[in-house]
Amino acid sequence: MRRPLTHRSRSSATAAWLATAAVAVLLACFQTAACAAEPAPADSAAAPALRTAAASAATSGRSASYDGVVEAVRQTSVAAQVPGAVVMLAVKAGDRVQAGQVLLRLDARAAEQNAAAGAAQVRAARAGQEVATREYERQKQLFEKNYISRAALERAEAQYKATQAEAAAQLASAGAARTQTDFHVVRAPYAGVVADVAVVLGDMAMPGRPLLTLYDPAALRVKAAVPQTAALRLPPGLQAEVEIPGLGQRLVPTRAQLLPTVDPATHTLELRLDLPARLAGVAPGMFARAWLPQESGDSARVFVPQQAVVRRAELAAVYVVGASGQPLLRQVRLGRSEGERIEVLSGVNAGERVALDPQAAARAR
Repeated sequence: MRRPLTHRSRSSATAAWLATAAVAVLLACFQTAACAAEPAPADSAAAPALRTAAASAATSGRSASYDGVVEAVRQTSVAAQVPGAVVMLAVKAGDRVQAGQVLLRLDARAAEQNAAAGAAQVRAARAGQEVATREYERQKQLFEKNYISRAALERAEAQYKATQAEAAAQLASAGAARTQTDFHVVRAPYAGVVADVAVVLGDMAMPGRPLLTLYDPAALRVKAAVPQTAALRLPPGLQAEVEIPGLGQRLVPTRAQLLPTVDPATHTLELRLDLPARLAGVAPGMFARAWLPQESGDSARVFVPQQAVVRRAELAAVYVVGASGQPLLRQVRLGRSEGERIEVLSGVNAGERVALDPQAAARAR
């Protein structure tokens, strides 16, 4: 006994029928639009032969490109260690600086006063130490002549040692005050280029707030994200190439590194390709491509010329020309583009011939 159709089965059957009907309508639109583009010729026998090309297969030398960005290996956000108002800016964005060069100064008047006070306290402590030293020497002479007791000598010795310790403490405190004064002068940690200056005169600098950005132009690299499925197909011994639009050539990186961890949000691995030193016209933030070789699978990749593909909405198709010479419109699923050709994932087999002029193929039908 046949079961009656449930509401869910009726809905699934209806959705499948609608999907099939939509594909048929789109294929019909292909033919109608192509045929309506130009009127059919009066004599079909006089029509020129269709230009065709064979779908090619590629099983070796496969490479894939991944979008990346140029970044500096050494890039530093320079910040102040102490608070203070910016009173002098010695550089601007784009300037080249040397290691130790002054970049900016902060208001250091309070720190200089603290340093002066510390120096004065050091002088006072040293004066007290000199008095205690002379007193201790006199007490030792009196003790040797038995004029004072040992207890009096020990008190003089304790006073002498206390003044020594106080002088050392005041000296350390004065050194810390001088160091605080040096923090008000921001210097370049290494030779490089100023990428950005985030403050102007009068701004208040706080510890940890970036004041300017510095990078080393001699050490650049390209960072790209590689899907984990593609990373598993990389052959042993990573041989990568870098393409930067505008240079007109591919570069071989001096070092290639694929980080071992996978980003849980994007499921990609980070690829780092170090560029040769002193590349002219390359700066951090530029667009780049990383080209990686891929191991060939069991099935070959099939390519057709870009001009053979017809697109309508989200549907792609090609006209396949059989042995009889009659073009047949066939839906295809496309992959990556490589120059003047595009990969066909399904719909066309290697060796089949496709029409290079879809409109002429539609009229020939």
